Amino acid sequence: MKQDFFAHETAIIDEGCEIGKGTKIWHFSHIMPDCRLGENCNLGQNVVVSNGVILGNNVKVQNNVSIYTGVICEDNVFLGPSMVFTNVVNPRSAVIRRGQYSQTVVKEGASIGANATIVCGHDIGRYSFIGAGAVVTRTVPDYALVVGNPARQVGWMSEYGHRLNFDENGVAVCPESGEQYKINDGIVSKITK
Repeated sequence: MKQDFFAHETAIIDEGCEIGKGTKIWHFSHIMPDCRLGENCNLGQNVVVSNGVILGNNVKVQNNVSIYTGVICEDNVFLGPSMVFTNVVNPRSAVIRRGQYSQTVVKEGASIGANATIVCGHDIGRYSFIGAGAVVTRTVPDYALVVGNPARQVGWMSEYGHRLNFDENGVAVCPESGEQYKINDGIVSKITK
């Protein structure tokens, strides 16, 4: 059977995983059983994808990222270098908590910066932007920009990754795409024509 993805010779790919067409898996990465990687994903060096993880299409995973059981990334997600997911809220070496993993969903188009930490059980909203080094301890809204430890929301981002500045009518324009966004009661949405 023809392999529709690329895996570097040092990558370990366990039986029972599903890997989409056009996906690239680079040096020293480990793909465990029962995970699903969508089409056209790119997994950098030293990436671990644990059992049951789901990655959508076009997910970009930079070097040194471990994606643990309980994590689901939708399409077009960016995971920055050395960012961290957790999957147990109260880990202890002497207490086995397999089967008690919390789920974290990283929604479509979200970006997580280098060295950020996502504490499990908190979803990351569509097109949100997690700043480098942020420690996320709560759910992040769609289009939100969060930074710091613990992460706090400091603004809003466009789907092209630009900070949005809303006028007195609650409308903002992305400087790159020209797309317009509306804020209403603390919820941002793209204006479709």
